[in-house]
Amino acid sequence: MKINKLIILAAGISSRMKNDSADNLNLSSELINDAESKPKSMIRMGENDKPFLDYLIDNAISAGYNEIVLVVNEKDETIKKYYSTKKISGIKISFAVQEIPPGRTKPLGTADALLSALNSKSEWAEFKFAMCNSDNLYSVGALKKISKTEYVNAMIDYDRESLMEESSRVEKYAVTKKDENGFLTDIIEKPSPEQIEMLRSKDGTVGVSMNLFAFSYDMIYSYLQKVPLNELRQEKELPAAIKMMLNDNPKSLFCYPWKERVPDLTSKKDILSVHSFLKKN
Repeated sequence: MKINKLIILAAGISSRMKNDSADNLNLSSELINDAESKPKSMIRMGENDKPFLDYLIDNAISAGYNEIVLVVNEKDETIKKYYSTKKISGIKISFAVQEIPPGRTKPLGTADALLSALNSKSEWAEFKFAMCNSDNLYSVGALKKISKTEYVNAMIDYDRESLMEESSRVEKYAVTKKDENGFLTDIIEKPSPEQIEMLRSKDGTVGVSMNLFAFSYDMIYSYLQKVPLNELRQEKELPAAIKMMLNDNPKSLFCYPWKERVPDLTSKKDILSVHSFLKKN
């Protein structure tokens, strides 16, 4: 059965974007204000000054999704206010609020964000859904591929060279380890150069995760509940929950090899790069 449900994680506090210097960047005062006052997915982009997230939602609609849950930060109403009033044909948008626990200044991480979404959609139990970030512009093709998966869980496994990012940046992306049949066995975050070379495939590619997944609600849910805090970052991270799931359910997440650029909004200099991409595409 084709997946028509999509969860978009948009509850991050965009600290790097907001604190990044705009010096020597040809950005208008309007764009700088957007970058420093709004979630990065709401920065206006392209000739029509649409929020970045609009382009991702447009691609999701073209890929066949008809229900989206936006996971939002309890301290920011920007996304919820915009999409509560905006009429978008062909899609139903709802919201899940990721709360910030007492004593913290930011949410508890990506596993907690996804859990917040699933708790708001208990009627999705027994179904599969797709999940992605709000600050990456995934293509219609990639979104459609993951929606048509025949596997219980799946992910788009990007060839890191095709992402067309600076080497210092892409080297920090989580690298995927697969078995001989293409099933995920591990996700290695912040891999060493030695680990990267060990995981290079026979055709020379290194697969990385850009957080575009399909999950079985019933299979992933309990692992999102019990995943521990990362000792260093003090967050509940999705890769850790996935690894727990794979430990109990080997060969339960298939990796689709994929080669293409994924425009990403992390720092202010990315704004110009994404503008250029949208103009050409």
